[in-house]
Order: sequence, then C-alpha cells, then structure tokens
Amino acid sequence: MHIKTLSATGYRNLNVSKQELLPGINILYGNNAQGKTNFLEAMYFCAFGRSLRARADAELINWDENSAHIRLELERSGIPYTLDAFLENRGKKTVKSISMDKVPIRHMKDLFGRLLLVMFSPEDLRLIKAGPSERRRFMDMEICQLSPVYYSDLREYHRALKQRNALLKTKPNKASLEIWDEQLVKYGRRVIKTRQAFVNRITAIASGIHKKITQGAEELQLFYKPGISASAFAETLAKSHERDIYRGTTCEGIHTDDIDFTINGISARHFGSQGQQRTAALSSKLAEISIIEQSTGETPILLLDDVLSELDGFRQKFLLSEIEGLQTIITCTGIEDVLKNNTANILHVNKGVFK
Repeated sequence: MHIKTLSATGYRNLNVSKQELLPGINILYGNNAQGKTNFLEAMYFCAFGRSLRARADAELINWDENSAHIRLELERSGIPYTLDAFLENRGKKTVKSISMDKVPIRHMKDLFGRLLLVMFSPEDLRLIKAGPSERRRFMDMEICQLSPVYYSDLREYHRALKQRNALLKTKPNKASLEIWDEQLVKYGRRVIKTRQAFVNRITAIASGIHKKITQGAEELQLFYKPGISASAFAETLAKSHERDIYRGTTCEGIHTDDIDFTINGISARHFGSQGQQRTAALSSKLAEISIIEQSTGETPILLLDDVLSELDGFRQKFLLSEIEGLQTIITCTGIEDVLKNNTANILHVNKGVFK
C-alpha cells in the first residue's frame, strides 16, 4: 500500500494542489510551524476520521476558510482508489464526511482499514512515561485498524459509560444503574479479550526487536493491566454502586486499563532511563508494523513526525533499516546526516507550500 498523491485546501495552513509521493522514503523539511506535521495529520485524518492533536474538527479548518478538503490517491495490491475527506463549518456545527471513490462512508467502523497507517511522533517516544490514557489510545488506534468489531464494542461501551455517569450525577437508586451495568459488562468483556490478545501479540514481536537494538542486553515485556476483571465485571460494578453514586462517576471499568512495560523484569516507567523508555517505545511501534503486515498482507504507511531528532545515531540507523520497503513520510527541520545515504523524495516546506 502507498499514497501516490495528496491534495489539501483549507486544511490548517496547507495549500497543496497535488503533491506526489514516492513509494519509498519521502522527507519533508523546513522550519517549525510551516505545515509539515499538518501534512501528516491530513493523512491520519483520512485513515481515522479524527485529528491527532485537535479536540474539535472546527480547529482543522483554516481561519480564512469555511471548509476544508483532503484528497488522497492511493494504491493497494495494485488497485488504485481515492479517499476524500470534507469538513464544513455550518454555524456552531462542523460537518464531516469521508468517501472512497466518491462513495460516502456512512459509519466510522467502515473507514478503519482503508488506509493502513503507523504514526510515530515524539509523544510516542514518551509512551511509557505518559499517563494510562496514552497507552489505551496506543492499543485502541491499532486494534481499530484491524477490527471494525472492536471499534463498535468500544463505542458502545463508552456510550453506556457516558449514560451511566450522567445518571450517577442525579443520585439514582441501584436498580436504575443495573440497566447500564449490563451494557458495560457486555461490551467491556469483549474489549478486555481483544486488548489482551493484542498485548500478547505485540509483546512477542516487540521483545525480539528490543533485543536487537540492545544487542541482547535487555528483555522487554508488555503486560496488559485491565482496570476490572472480566470474570468479576458485573460483581465489581454492583459492589461499587455506593461509591460511584457518592463520587458521581464510574470508578471501575476498562476506561482505567493500562499497559505495564518491563525491562529485565523491572518497571520501565518507574525505573527505566530515558534511553530505555525510548527504546521500548520504538520497539513497540515497530511491532505495530509487523502486526499489520501479518494481519492484512499489506505493508502500512509509516509517518515519522520529527522522531529522528529524538533518537541517537545508532537508533536512527536501526529504525531506517527496519522500515526498508515501506512508504515512509519523514518530517524534520533539516536533512540529517543519516538520511543523506538514502534515496529519497525531498520536499522543502514553507508556509504550507511544498517544493
């Protein structure tokens, strides 16, 4: 799979009529705040229907415009197709629509997997150090690409959670809570099962990559830590009714799940050095690529947003050697020495214009 061209108007500061991209390495360089990350974000939006950074879709439309349009021309298994994403401000509401070959995609679950992406940013290098919500997002965005059913389960769980939390603020009786408890248990158990399988799979791959980087000196393991037991889900929710009513929120559930990263059996988050944490994050992100390839038979597109400057020379070279054969779009402020020996499509970015 690879992106052949990207066009964008009205999206952030981008003014791209039709930018061609090579199947191999594409380097976008220029000063900060010129549109390099926006270029990657436009691709991410077409894959997931949401922004990496903005909380609201309205923030993605240029201040001087009322609408935005992104078009990707892609090729998958030798078959060309297009993805179009539209955003339009209509008063206080922002309308979003995405289509494939001009056929509207009605539901978000039908969008996932159309464009296979792995995004790697400096924030991902802080995956181990960040809070649990980042590690849950790490799981969810990857699994959603591979399983529309998982997306549906996750959406229904959070819909029920929102309703239950709204009810809790009214100081309800326990009987009324049980209606939403059933929904949380039904979908939560499915999510736990899928997340556990994903973590088992990714740790098997990431541990091997980590050993390569550390030359066998370190062993990386990932452990899924569900916020609630699948087998005791209903019982735990029932026992927490009084506490939940008192606090006005649901305290137990998959929305508190986490992943524990260990290096040689020791918590990387609490005791790992910055270098160890970054290596663990790098190994985990590279493992995502392998999982997608194994699951779909397709190579994903890799987006590297100013990551190379965060890695030392050895890890830079390792990363570039591991992604050989993938279409990769790299952003940087300058052409790092490690890239000079690679054949690449090099584009200079200035105020949203690419040359």
